Amino acid sequence: MTTTESAPSTYAPPTGNVRFAGVLASEWTKLRSLRSTVWSLIAAVGMLIGFGLLFSWGIVSRWDRIGARERLNFDPTRISLGGVFLAQLAIGVLGVLLIGGEFSTGMIRSSLAAVPKRLPVLWAKAFVFGGVALVLMTVASLAAFEVAQVVLSGKGVQTTIGADGVLRAVLGAAFFLTWVGLFGLALGTILRNSAAAISTLVGVLLVVPILMNFLPSDWREHVERWLPSSAGSALMAAHPTDAQLTPGNAAVMLAVYLAISLLMAAVLLRTRDV
Repeated sequence: MTTTESAPSTYAPPTGNVRFAGVLASEWTKLRSLRSTVWSLIAAVGMLIGFGLLFSWGIVSRWDRIGARERLNFDPTRISLGGVFLAQLAIGVLGVLLIGGEFSTGMIRSSLAAVPKRLPVLWAKAFVFGGVALVLMTVASLAAFEVAQVVLSGKGVQTTIGADGVLRAVLGAAFFLTWVGLFGLALGTILRNSAAAISTLVGVLLVVPILMNFLPSDWREHVERWLPSSAGSALMAAHPTDAQLTPGNAAVMLAVYLAISLLMAAVLLRTRDV
């Protein structure tokens, strides 16, 4: 009898010395190959520009019937960025799905098997998605502003990007939308369930601000300004009111919230079984 010698295996298990550049390339491939990514980003851009245009047209169509007080308080920058309210849902849900989808399909096991240290996967997702979101939302915010001003010019109530506080407000909208996407990514990592993470995201951004209306007025004034949605409004205001945080404080607060969320996500990703 003869025996057949098996060919030596060429597979080598991961050693843990995976280059971060390789992880970045992998996450970039995942991001651009997912159909949900394309449609979610298109939805975010469409909502941001489309609703800003729609709200501006609505103001122009009834401008002659608007009272003097409302005209005095009219902010052409804020109305042009009105689409942020819905765009945040699209970008936030995308952030959740980027990792929640991997947990639901079990693909996360393959990702972490290839990167045994685990945390580079999270940081690469945040870096790639955050970069794409920031660039795209900046362009979309500028486009939404310019398109809205064209409409508002019909009644001579437009402003310019060079006016006091306007450019900061437009860039603040892009910063806030990017923050929402990364916050969704952190929630998806923490909860490991897309439905639960999306529900939590909607609760934080939309439901909690509504519940603030049921608090006594003196409590609401002190609590409401610290909500992420209120901080986002402060960032997008060309002239923040006394009841709002300053744009600088709002940006710092959002950065702290995001850092805490990502730190929690990192700890749980590193210590939990998948």
